[in-house]
Amino acid sequence: FDDLAKRFDEFLEIVVQEHMDEFRGLTKNEDQKYLADVLLCLQADSPIDRVSIKAIILNVFVGGTDTSFTLLEWTMSELLRHPRIMEKLQNELKAVIKETLRLHPSIPLLLPRLSTQDAQINGYDIKANTQVIVNAWKIGRDPKSYNKPEEFEPERFLDSAIDYKGNYFHYIPFGAVRRGCPGIQFAMAVQEIALANLVHKFDWALPDATRGEDLDMTESAGASVRRAYPLKVVAIPY
Repeated sequence: FDDLAKRFDEFLEIVVQEHMDEFRGLTKNEDQKYLADVLLCLQADSPIDRVSIKAIILNVFVGGTDTSFTLLEWTMSELLRHPRIMEKLQNELKAVIKETLRLHPSIPLLLPRLSTQDAQINGYDIKANTQVIVNAWKIGRDPKSYNKPEEFEPERFLDSAIDYKGNYFHYIPFGAVRRGCPGIQFAMAVQEIALANLVHKFDWALPDATRGEDLDMTESAGASVRRAYPLKVVAIPY
């Protein structure tokens, strides 16, 4: 234990010294990026020494790690005891992302394809070496496939078997079957983790008292369709 404590103290000494070297002269009115910066800036007005700074950092690190793990462990325990609630949590998050991709596929025309041989699809003759472009944006808004297709209604994907893999041709934001995007699993893992953290940790509002229904949803032109105007929001710690 003594050896571990010594090694941890040496590590904290390096951290504090690095911040002292990088942010020497930083005032309280300047941007302080890390806890160590804030504590070092307080030295000018407060009786806080180097040992106390390291102790505070250690308390935050150890205390936060243990309590966070404990909460997560109990949360997972309850969800495992109540799989219906876990499934509801998972399904609602996935439904929101699915509905967003239906309305706003990242690559609306997917990737161009080239037919290798003559083919006929739904009565249309497609010659060999024809470049084929699939309009996933239009498919996702087809009133023949979706009720009120212009409305954002994630509930349409609850209790639905539709997935991202392109097995349902009226929903192909990542392409279809064997020609689908190979990065689906990675993309969805990133989206689900990021979205869950954003909505869990913050309340969100538009600046200048702008109402949600007045938000400009114009899309830009390009292979990847982004918002025409950057989204500006106010994040309020939840």
